[in-house]
Amino acid sequence: MKEQDTIRLLRECDAGVKMGVEAIDQVLESVRSEELKQFLIDCKNKHEILNNEVQEQLRLYEDEGKDPNPMAKGMSWIKTNVMLAVDESDARVADLITDGCHMGVKSLNRYLNQHTDASEKSKELTKRLIDLEEKLTIDIRRFL
Repeated sequence: MKEQDTIRLLRECDAGVKMGVEAIDQVLESVRSEELKQFLIDCKNKHEILNNEVQEQLRLYEDEGKDPNPMAKGMSWIKTNVMLAVDESDARVADLITDGCHMGVKSLNRYLNQHTDASEKSKELTKRLIDLEEKLTIDIRRFL
């Protein structure tokens, strides 16, 4: 059970990291503030570093990981593009990213609670992703 929980948690962490990177990529060209842009780029870089660690753990379990849910990914893309077509302000970007971070934090905490037998390393990686998402929402509040 421990190995199954570990793999499942790592897969969800993998999907979450990928979703976060894609969300940032979707909004970056709309950002006007250099400060907001830098927060997003820094967070994206930290997501990518974390993803390398997640991938390393998945390889130990001979697992390929998980891509974000296509429906969630598609809905996110539609929402982002529609909202930015109407209002391409930094406030809108901060709002979209904040909503995405909240959804990610909620999901990741749910997976942590479901996969209690997962390895400490997989839990630590998941908690680091949660911390990244929470910190970004705090950093960009002033742009809302």
